[in-house]
Amino acid sequence: MRKKIYNIIEPTKNITTIEKIYDIFMILVIIASLLPLTIKTHFTFYAILENVTTLIFIIDYLLRLMTADFKLKQGKISFIKYPFTFLAMTDLIAILSSLLFWNNTFRLFKIVRMIRTVRVFKLFRYSRSINMLIHVLKKQKESLLIVGALVVIYIFISALVIFNVEPTTFGNFFDALYWATISLTTVGYGDIYAVSAIGKLITMISSILGVAIIALPVSIMTAGYLEEIETRRHRHKRPNN
Repeated sequence: MRKKIYNIIEPTKNITTIEKIYDIFMILVIIASLLPLTIKTHFTFYAILENVTTLIFIIDYLLRLMTADFKLKQGKISFIKYPFTFLAMTDLIAILSSLLFWNNTFRLFKIVRMIRTVRVFKLFRYSRSINMLIHVLKKQKESLLIVGALVVIYIFISALVIFNVEPTTFGNFFDALYWATISLTTVGYGDIYAVSAIGKLITMISSILGVAIIALPVSIMTAGYLEEIETRRHRHKRPNN
């Protein structure tokens, strides 16, 4: 019985109809649970929705805890280790934050509403596309880390240059870092900007180079994603051959 429950609640490569139904159902529940966070006033419908979705999350958590040995494959120790896994802690935090929010004493702590947004991470468990994306991120982590380091270094150097070129425009180094980040991403909010000719020239260079730097992680992720899709396609074709 526990094995059947595990096969339903835990996504597998060869997904069955009942597994697909459960995954879709849980995705809809997660989305529905976030709806109360979109309003500030109290409505009975949203209160009921909050109670129902929290109850479903509790049942789902208990079922996963009950079948932890099938997932972790470490015998009885699995039941102790499972609550400390990332997704299990996400489930527990989402449940506890909802339970605390029911209590008027805790309504003063607005941070609880923010904590409840961790339910979004529960989607990682049910979406195969997100799981594929995470797998690609793991495979391309070295390349992405190098690009990330390049971005940080470039932002720091740009901020350092503009901070010394226009000391009157940028009151502190954080403002310069903010400007460098906005210029790199070519967003340009216009709240802080260079006014001198040399400052504007630096802004132009930063924006042009920013397009190239920002494109690097996108191209890495696209190449990795296409490679993963091709690998999985070949993997599914092998049994037929």
